[in-house]
Amino acid sequence: MSLVRTSRYISMILRHQPQKIGITLDEHGWARVDELIEGVSRTHTLDFSMLKEIVATDDKQRYSFNEDKTLIRANQGHSIPVDVELEETNPPQYLYHGTGEKYVASIDNMGLIPKTRLYVHLSSDIDTAVNVGSRHGTPVVYRVNSGRMAVDGFKFYLSANNVWLTDRVPAEYLEKV
Repeated sequence: MSLVRTSRYISMILRHQPQKIGITLDEHGWARVDELIEGVSRTHTLDFSMLKEIVATDDKQRYSFNEDKTLIRANQGHSIPVDVELEETNPPQYLYHGTGEKYVASIDNMGLIPKTRLYVHLSSDIDTAVNVGSRHGTPVVYRVNSGRMAVDGFKFYLSANNVWLTDRVPAEYLEKV
């Protein structure tokens, strides 16, 4: 079984369904590495060296270990309530959000909402937004006036893997690129 497939499974466990393998996350999203390996190993080949390789080589830097590598967590993208200890950060003037064409009418009407996640995910560059949007069909990129949002009192966070997060983006702050 490929490391990519195992990594996707770990992502699902750490972000959405830890109970699927019988583990719990603490309030900050951390899981015990030994419990994760034991639970994942029931359906996927996984040992500690493979887990270290997944964390080190993941192109989206989805995961972090604690200092002594006894705990692991997903950096962002959770649908379950955890506090990944993000610090409020002033965003650049503009951020970007990539989506599929099929979501444009809804976004134009409602703005960006987190849906099943805790936050709306934004990128600092158009290329990343295009790549994200491509996963959903024909990509559409929105430019978010994050500087104006911050002035207007919206909070922004920068995850450990450089994804910008905010609670929502009202339509008035959006412009199609």
